Amino acid sequence: MTLGKVIGTVWATRKDEKLTGLKLLLVRPVELDYTLKSGYVVAADTVGAGVGEIVMITTGSSARQSELTAGKPVDAVVSGIIDKLDISE
Repeated sequence: MTLGKVIGTVWATRKDEKLTGLKLLLVRPVELDYTLKSGYVVAADTVGAGVGEIVMITTGSSARQSELTAGKPVDAVVSGIIDKLDISE
C-alpha cells in the first residue's frame, strides 16, 4: 500500500461495463510529510474518499480483492482514509 492525496475525480461515460457504478479518483502519491510526489494513479474508491483527503492506495491484483472490485478491471483502489500518522525515527 502507498499513501496518496485525492486531487480530483475522473468521469468516464464510456467505459467497460464492469466499471459502472464505481467512483474513480485521481490520486497523487505523497511523502510521509504529505508533500506531493510526481505522478498520479486513477483508483476506484471503495471507502467514500473525497478530494483533499490523504488515503491508502492498494495496487495490482490486490486491488481486486475488495467486495466492490472483485472481478473488475481495476489496478488501484482507495482502501482507506488516513486520519493520522504516528512516525518514530
